[in-house]
Amino acid sequence: MCMTDLLYARAQMGLSLAFHIVFAAAGVALPVLMVLSDLKHRRTKDADYRKLSEKLAKGTAILFAVGAVSGTVLSFELGLLWPEFMGRYGEVIGLPFSLEGVAFFTEAIFLGIYLYGRERVSPGLHLFSGGMVAVSGAASAFFVTLVNTFMNNPSGFTPTPAGPTDVQPLVAMFSPGWQYQTAHVLLSCYQASAFAMAGIHAFILLKHPGASFHRKALSIALPLACVTALAQPLVGDLSAKHVARAQPVKLAAMEAHFDTEAGAPLRVGGWPDVEKRTVSGSIDLPKGLSILAFADPDAEVKGLNEFPRDVWPPVAKVHLAFQVMVGTGSLMALLALATLWRRWRGREWPHGKGMMRAWLLSGPLGLVALEAGWLVTEWGRQPWIVRDVMRTGEAVTPVPHLAAPFFTFTAVYLFLGVTVLFVLWRQVAGTLPGKPGAVVDGEVAHVH
Repeated sequence: MCMTDLLYARAQMGLSLAFHIVFAAAGVALPVLMVLSDLKHRRTKDADYRKLSEKLAKGTAILFAVGAVSGTVLSFELGLLWPEFMGRYGEVIGLPFSLEGVAFFTEAIFLGIYLYGRERVSPGLHLFSGGMVAVSGAASAFFVTLVNTFMNNPSGFTPTPAGPTDVQPLVAMFSPGWQYQTAHVLLSCYQASAFAMAGIHAFILLKHPGASFHRKALSIALPLACVTALAQPLVGDLSAKHVARAQPVKLAAMEAHFDTEAGAPLRVGGWPDVEKRTVSGSIDLPKGLSILAFADPDAEVKGLNEFPRDVWPPVAKVHLAFQVMVGTGSLMALLALATLWRRWRGREWPHGKGMMRAWLLSGPLGLVALEAGWLVTEWGRQPWIVRDVMRTGEAVTPVPHLAAPFFTFTAVYLFLGVTVLFVLWRQVAGTLPGKPGAVVDGEVAHVH
């Protein structure tokens, strides 16, 4: 029964995070797109860009509200589902949590000014408030990611049977690898949101090629989508190299690498058989893993067999999630390269049917990669909640019957998710040319 309750607690936390991360990512990225639209309006005096910034601000407000609700639920769940973790390590990681709260309130204040102060404050202050929304959203994600970095690479304290001693909050907040993990997370937020926005506008332009508003909106989304899609593999490579040094068992699970080898191959695809300790159906690239992990074709890479079986992550799930993340990221990078090539040759952002179909199909890939990357991080740390210090099973609440809150919250999240999607879709549908309330000749409004 204890194991069942542990699984229910993990499933509830996983569901809450998987739901929240979508709205958190949009809360980080949409303000950037909003400010870019505002800047474009100030430079060109084109009313379409002002309309776009207004609609992006409203979309930011909707998703900010939903993210605030789901984030509050997560805060309660940390204490209620994992009381041993918070009770023992709350003082160690309390600083980034506190700073995240400050960033959240700052974002809320400046979002209110931006939403309702366009004609009430000076243009400079209004633009500044939009910039502060973008900075605060990024800061909020930054501080929360620092907590996750600590859980993966704990530092800043001395572990004892009675709990942590000699606590150094700043050292704990900036645990090893913080720069790679925070950059990876922030880029994924901008990338996922920009690809989703580009996909929506590409869909509309396929139906209505002459909708100038949506073409201009696409011109705002595509630069951010392309830049982040090309930067992300570089940051991801640095992050993976850090994992190879600091968390070799996680790297071995990500790559389904069982035997320690010098000049280890990189396995593309495949399905690991944990009992037989083999991988079937993979394409092996000679010495590829040694090169990517240590920049040395003859470097030795530790395999899972080097570690006790009870500290292995769930190998099959980690490997699959990692392959999905890398695969979708590669597709997005290739599309970004093709788009930038056509932009350079044609001196305008491509809007032909072929490219629009490609962006439409790629619209969800950023969110897929975001969720897959989060699963790699969390599954890859198991069975630890604080790596090598506290196991997940030691942190869970002793309160029984955790199935009840799991199914209750599942129903609530499903209802909330469907409701939000319905509201956003109604807003999008109302912007299409020819619909009641839509403005013609480049004045079509669009809500994200």
